[in-house]
Amino acid sequence: MQRSILKTAILQLTQKRFFKKQPVRVRFAPSPTGYLHLGGLRTALYNYLFARKNNGTFILRIEDTDQTRVVPEAVEQLHDDLLWAGIIPDEDPIRFGPTGPYVQSERLEIYGEQVIKLLENGSAYHCFCSERRLEMLRREAARASQVPKYDNRCRHLSQENVKEKLKNGEKHCIRFKLSPTPDPFKDMVYGDITFDVSVSEGDPIIMKSDGYPTYHFANVVDDHLMEISHVLRGVEWQISTPKHLLLYKAFGWTPPQFGHLPLILNSDGSKLSKRQDDIRVDFYRKSGIFPIALINYITHAGGGFEREQGPQECYSYADLIKQFSVEKINVNSSKLRPEKLLEFNQLELCSLLENEKNNKIFVQSVIKLVSDSFPERKADGSLKLDEDHILLTLKWAKSRINKLTDLVSPDLAFLWVVPPFSQNLKELKHAETVQVLSEKLSDVEENNFNKDSLKNYLKEFANNNGVPFAELMRTLRSLLSGLKDGPGVAEMMEILGRKRTVDRLKRVSDESSARNHRSIQGI
Repeated sequence: MQRSILKTAILQLTQKRFFKKQPVRVRFAPSPTGYLHLGGLRTALYNYLFARKNNGTFILRIEDTDQTRVVPEAVEQLHDDLLWAGIIPDEDPIRFGPTGPYVQSERLEIYGEQVIKLLENGSAYHCFCSERRLEMLRREAARASQVPKYDNRCRHLSQENVKEKLKNGEKHCIRFKLSPTPDPFKDMVYGDITFDVSVSEGDPIIMKSDGYPTYHFANVVDDHLMEISHVLRGVEWQISTPKHLLLYKAFGWTPPQFGHLPLILNSDGSKLSKRQDDIRVDFYRKSGIFPIALINYITHAGGGFEREQGPQECYSYADLIKQFSVEKINVNSSKLRPEKLLEFNQLELCSLLENEKNNKIFVQSVIKLVSDSFPERKADGSLKLDEDHILLTLKWAKSRINKLTDLVSPDLAFLWVVPPFSQNLKELKHAETVQVLSEKLSDVEENNFNKDSLKNYLKEFANNNGVPFAELMRTLRSLLSGLKDGPGVAEMMEILGRKRTVDRLKRVSDESSARNHRSIQGI
């Protein structure tokens, strides 16, 4: 009986040991060659969502083996952009972790150790071909209308020949021996993919003559040593996957699962270009776009989410994590729709304004925005930036604007700045009527100073004073905002409030008095 119980316990332990699910570990591995753009953000986001949905680990690794392309401070900018977007790594060059370093240029000793293994097992070899010879091969291929590739000449050097060249200090690199790859690999997004890399390429360099590894070699070594379980990356890397799988095989390592993300395109179907300012994450940060709005924007293109049909929503990270599904990612390229970004941003703005806990942050943001936009008015103290006015303005504007920066557009500048009074009273229609109106508005109850009540009040006032309503509205709009077009006059008056409205209209009376004074003085 005891033996039976012991046998059952051992069997259960064995099953747990051999059928234990591999923990999910994914990575985003950009090169510090410039700004983070929407394509990179999408790759980082999908890896992050996959990790969070599976209680896994998300790693940020910096791939800087090509030192000639490294941009100073790009790593800091990239890290800041990810944090701004809400994508927080579990392990990275700042937080560190158990499988670091997380910058490839700090892992050169590791690559040196690993490349020796391939040299020893015959999977790699020293190549002494000069750049001049390689250039000749490229020219010959071009003349023959063929794709240039290395002819694997040094693969066939004898051991004695190699030793002699190394002893003489001849410049060399290390290449990996490609072999045919007739069998397909399983892509998590695209299904079975077959591509024989040995047909189109010569043996690739894995260690350059300067001691730095190439992307393909460092990528495989790092993914293995960092215990990456799944690789989600752009579809442009799909063609390199067979090469990476051959490297895994040469090392005797189990490869991760690979999934490739389709391209996202501009609205006109063209490819995203790093020369475009409007695909940089930093551009959106400075343009008044909320992080979660930008995240929803890129998830709207390309699929990957289990969602029910319904009204447009700006989903939270918790929603996105729950909805994310690799199986739902489209295999076709998808176009961005810029108008959707503004829709998402407006939805997020409305959502944030509904929570009074955010009021202080909004007030401070608007004060800075308006002050920076109208520095000359800030200097003379004429900006209207009291808290009540800002909050009332935000509530009024939230369904009229897509982002906070719209509040300082020319059409809405009247909210903060009193328009210059440059009217010639002789040319101002109904000046005397405006003077009467400004006096009467002072007596209107504050709780009746709203759009609907004011509209009826103004119609009745125009009718009682024999003034065409449309003409009076044009005059009032000019005095209140300096605009020929814009929000309705009653709306302007409501958002400005009774005191500000009356003060702006009273300038007609003030100018009339000043003119009479100048006339008496003979000026």
